[in-house]
Amino acid sequence: MKAVEIRGLKNRLSEYLRLVRNGEEILVTDRGEVVAELRQPGKALTETPHPGLMKLARLGRARLGAGNRADLYPRLPRLLSKGELAGLIAKNCGDR
Repeated sequence: MKAVEIRGLKNRLSEYLRLVRNGEEILVTDRGEVVAELRQPGKALTETPHPGLMKLARLGRARLGAGNRADLYPRLPRLLSKGELAGLIAKNCGDR
């Protein structure tokens, strides 16, 4: 996510609109404080990150990454059954 001061946005509006058209999100700042966000119509944040991270993004000090796609992370098969795991824990912990 890029950040731009109001004056810079005004002077190079066409360039920033081209970036937004290509999927970039722009934070508009006034004296270092975020006052607006530019993004494609209908494209909203799907997940709300941690409030502290959102504050840093609004201040232009952090960038929010793209969301993860579930299909990129296939579920791994279970290596031990629940009973086997409980047995190993009991064996290693002893009388604790």
